[in-house]
Amino acid sequence: MPVAELKPDPYAVMGNPIAHSKSPRIHALFAAQTGQNLEYRAILVEPGGFATAARAFREAGGKGLNVTVPFKQDAWVVADLLSARAERAGAVNTLIFDPIGVRGDNTDGPGLVRDLTVNHGCPLAEKRILLLGAGGAARGVLQPLLAERPTQLVIANRTAGKAVELALRFSDLGRVSGCGFADLTGRRFDLIVNATAAGLSDAVPPLPDGVLAADGWCYDLMYGSEPTAFVRWGRERGAARALDGLGMLVEQAAESFHLWRGIWPETKPVIEALRSG
Repeated sequence: MPVAELKPDPYAVMGNPIAHSKSPRIHALFAAQTGQNLEYRAILVEPGGFATAARAFREAGGKGLNVTVPFKQDAWVVADLLSARAERAGAVNTLIFDPIGVRGDNTDGPGLVRDLTVNHGCPLAEKRILLLGAGGAARGVLQPLLAERPTQLVIANRTAGKAVELALRFSDLGRVSGCGFADLTGRRFDLIVNATAAGLSDAVPPLPDGVLAADGWCYDLMYGSEPTAFVRWGRERGAARALDGLGMLVEQAAESFHLWRGIWPETKPVIEALRSG
């Protein structure tokens, strides 16, 4: 008699919107590369419905979830046990369904750091870093950035008070401060990371002239088929490198994959596959 094929382990990403997500392709490539028997799909969840959707997915045999906008804080609440970095961020992008409960983690920051330092050869130690935005995306990357020991990390936000409050929450981890965009006048940074949603309207935060140091780098957490508004901004100002967040997307997915399957996939061929269309 033929041996019955093992049913693949179910995983998914939940968000709203979600149709654009590259995560199913990324994890299919990881699975094929590593010989893992899994299936991964994108699930649209209506506002307010995340906890119910996550519970139903787990009860149907789901092994884990990625979580994207706008449910990362909902996932933080759903988790029974949080990693230290997820606890700090106040947001979860990866849920691991164990027999004894639901573990929550946040792989965004490690994904960003690995893309910058490993894929692009940009050491962060002793650098002056400017982080634009004080929302969930910024919170998710702060701890891993500070762990690289930059000379300083400044959070700038349209509402200065939110940036100051966020800096205070992370002040025990390194030299971090917060301010408004106008307060950046006369200051220079070696790396500017855009964690705002301005790119959704093809805009850039109102940054003063000269804020990017000579040979400085720009990194946009967003990505697209065309250069984002912030990537274009960096190029127009002579950035040594102006990068989008596609590499971060793949790297944070690799960390999630490792949390679920206990194996690290190779990210370079997957990034190249996504770049080629």
